[in-house]
Amino acid sequence: MLQNSHRTIVNFYFCTMNHQDTIVALATPSGAGAIAVIRLSGPRAIEIASNVFTSVSGKVLKAQKTHTVHLGHINDDARVIDEVLATLFKNPHSYTGEDVVELSCHGSNYIQQEIIQLLLRKGCRMAQAGEFTLRAFLNGKMDLSQAEAVADLIASDSAASHQLAIQQMRGGFSSEIQRLREELLHFASMIELELDFAEEDVEFANREAFQQLITKIIQVLKRLIDSFATGNVLKNGIPVAIVGEPNVGKSTLLNALLNEDRAIVSDIAGTTRDTIEDEITIGGIGFRFIDTAGIRETVDVIEGLGIQKTFQKMEQAQVVILMLSAQKFIDNEAALLLEIEKVKNKFPQKALVILANKVDQLSEKDQTHLTQQFPEIHLLSAKTGRGVDELKNVLLHFINTGALRNNETIVTNSRHYDALLKALEEIQRVQQGIDNDLSGDLLAIDIRQALYHFGEITGEISNDELLGNIFANFCIGK
Repeated sequence: MLQNSHRTIVNFYFCTMNHQDTIVALATPSGAGAIAVIRLSGPRAIEIASNVFTSVSGKVLKAQKTHTVHLGHINDDARVIDEVLATLFKNPHSYTGEDVVELSCHGSNYIQQEIIQLLLRKGCRMAQAGEFTLRAFLNGKMDLSQAEAVADLIASDSAASHQLAIQQMRGGFSSEIQRLREELLHFASMIELELDFAEEDVEFANREAFQQLITKIIQVLKRLIDSFATGNVLKNGIPVAIVGEPNVGKSTLLNALLNEDRAIVSDIAGTTRDTIEDEITIGGIGFRFIDTAGIRETVDVIEGLGIQKTFQKMEQAQVVILMLSAQKFIDNEAALLLEIEKVKNKFPQKALVILANKVDQLSEKDQTHLTQQFPEIHLLSAKTGRGVDELKNVLLHFINTGALRNNETIVTNSRHYDALLKALEEIQRVQQGIDNDLSGDLLAIDIRQALYHFGEITGEISNDELLGNIFANFCIGK
């Protein structure tokens, strides 16, 4: 209910917002720092900035060329607030496509607020979340998928998520969709033209070429849809659950992976009674490791709840690390093999890594026996760090980074994924229509629907509710 109320507020504001206003916001993170950047955009941006800015060289700010930087002071009448750098971007050569001024001031919270309050009194209004990027979209500086990539770029916290966002922001995904849409639009117009000359029984759209195009579009759409599984993982990180019996070394492994004492380590069984999560980057890919409560029979209510959470996290994880005692392989091999089979049967679709921990307590002979008898089990000493780097390499093998390395288009946005699924459904209907020799008017209906879903991705077809929801997730100064 609260989420729906939030969306209603966002969409109401979006519909009533005046995009001809001059807006202002802090473009750098809030808080004290060396410098802060305050951004203005709109038809009066340069005029308002000129009214409060005095150049040290005596230049009039609004008379200066675009893409120039000027040193001066921000004045509230006779009071000097700060010495700043004012950077000019005149329309249409700016991020938003409007006149833009960026004021780089000292990073004091007091100074930031004094300048913003002054600009508000002079005629600006506070920008809403994502409004600068929204204006860039509305002014044709980028399409909708590129605008969404801006938010992804800001949120990127690994090399993989950064590369995906950069690729999308450059238009790699939208340009591929746009090409397909233009080709399909051409044939759609030819079929529509045929309908105008139905009595003459003429054919403007070459059916053989049209069939080839539909086949190509289906192939591209399936490839893009399939890429979402990889893209979602690369963007959001891979959840990895570390599971096993109590006191087998799960928390020690988490600490070794993070290279810090994140989890409490104790010889007392059942120390971890809740899940502990943290993230690291391995080979440019984000992994979210989850240290879980040890799995065993217990009468302790709190520990029992922790064990329930362990199974929940195993359900949610894409990779499960099953930690076992290396010594128990020597003492009771059959019992541990049965435990492995239980996990495999319970989660047959999960990527499973089996670790034999505490090998530092085994003799060389026993270690050799383990290696020879169970080549799929990885030897580890979480305490000494032995095998930790090998584990990281094993985890990387589960991730298909080939498409990323080859700079292929990878879908990361669930909205795009949904639109692609709908477009594929409509294109397959067109294919069935061609196979069944349907009339042009019926084909045209399905083609128009496919074009609609293509347009949803790039923003050629959009509505206030959609845009309100997308840009509400941006930070204020972007």
